[in-house]
Amino acid sequence: MIFQRALRRELVSTAGAVFTTLFTITITIMLIRILGQAAGGRVASQDVIALIGFAALNYLPIILILTGFISVLLVITRSYRDSEMVVWFSSGLSLARWVKPVLMFSLPIVVLTAVLSFYVTPWANRQSAEYKERFQKRDDISKVSPGKFQESARADRIFFVEAIAGDEAKVQNIFVNSVKDGRSSVVVAKEGTIEIDSRGDKFLVMSKGRRYDGMPSEPDFRMMEFQRYGVLVAQQAAALVGDTSARSLPTTLLVANPNNFNKGELLWRLSLPLMCLLLIVLAIPLGFVNPRAGRSGNLMVALLLAVVYSNMVSVFQAAVVQGRMPLHLAWWPIHLFAVLMIMLLFSWRLAVNSPYHPASMWGAFKRACMPKKASAQ
Repeated sequence: MIFQRALRRELVSTAGAVFTTLFTITITIMLIRILGQAAGGRVASQDVIALIGFAALNYLPIILILTGFISVLLVITRSYRDSEMVVWFSSGLSLARWVKPVLMFSLPIVVLTAVLSFYVTPWANRQSAEYKERFQKRDDISKVSPGKFQESARADRIFFVEAIAGDEAKVQNIFVNSVKDGRSSVVVAKEGTIEIDSRGDKFLVMSKGRRYDGMPSEPDFRMMEFQRYGVLVAQQAAALVGDTSARSLPTTLLVANPNNFNKGELLWRLSLPLMCLLLIVLAIPLGFVNPRAGRSGNLMVALLLAVVYSNMVSVFQAAVVQGRMPLHLAWWPIHLFAVLMIMLLFSWRLAVNSPYHPASMWGAFKRACMPKKASAQ
C-alpha cells in the first residue's frame, strides 16, 4: 500500500534525525564526564575512547526507546498540523489503520532494545568496571605522565617525573613528596628504575639524589644525599575481580541466582523492550493536535507520560530490590496500565472521529445550515 510505504519512509527518516540528536547529546555528556575523570587521575587517558563506547552502549536502550516514541509522535503530529488527518478521516479510514505500519517500523527497534538490554549492556558494564579496576590496581609510577604532578592512590604521596624511558621501567629527574605522621619528606633524584622483590612488591629505586625531611625553619630539618634509595610504590597486585553488581551480571546468572538485587535488575531488563513497544503505540493517539491551537502542548504531555512511565518502572524495581514486592507481582502492573491507557485513548480518538459522535454531528449540522442562512439573507 502506498500509504504504508510512505509512512515507513517518513518514520525512518525522522527516527534517523531524532537518534542522531539524542546520541550526540549523550556522547557529549559522557565525553565531558569521562575526560574529567581522566584529568583527575581516576581513569587512564588511553582508555577514554573505550569507556565512552561502553557508556554509549549502556544508554543506547533508552535512546532507542525515546527515538521510536518521539519519531511516531512527530510524524502523526505533522499529519494533524498539515490537515492530512482530516483527509484521512473524511475518506472513511480510522486511526487504527496506523497501528500496522507503526508496528512494522517499531519491530526492529524493540528487538534491538531487547538484545541490548539482556546481553550487550551487562557486557559493557563489566568491561567498563574492569578498565577502571585495572587502572586502580596499577602502581603509582605507572600512572604518572611525564611533566605532570600525580597524586598516589592513598593521597599521601605526590610524584613528578620529567621523562619515562621507552620500556617504562626507567624514569628520569624524579620528584617525590611524601607525608607521614604529619611530617613532610621530599626526595629528588636524577634517575630511577622499577624493581620487584621476591614477594612481588614493586619498588622505585632511585640513584644519585637527595632527601629532605621536615621544614628548613625547624630544628629537626635534615638533608642527606644518597647513591641508591628505594620507595615502595605497589604491593603484590591482586587479581581483577571485576564488577559483581547486578547491572553487570549476565541475564543467565540473574535467573540462576534470584536474590532481591538480581530480581530488580531482571525486572528492569524485561521492562525496557515492553516499554519501547507500548510507548510507540501510545504515541499514535497522543499525536493529536489542533491545527488552530498550540503545536507543543501534546508533545509536552506525551513526554511527561513517558517520564512518568519510566519512573514508575524504577519504583517497582526499587520495591523488588527492597523485598517489599515479589517479582511475579511487580513486573506487569505498570505495563498493564499502559495497555489500558492505549485502549482508552484509541477508543476516545475513534469515537471523536466517528460521524456519529456529538461533536462531529454538530459540525455537520452547522455546515448544513450555513448555506440556508446565506440564501435567506
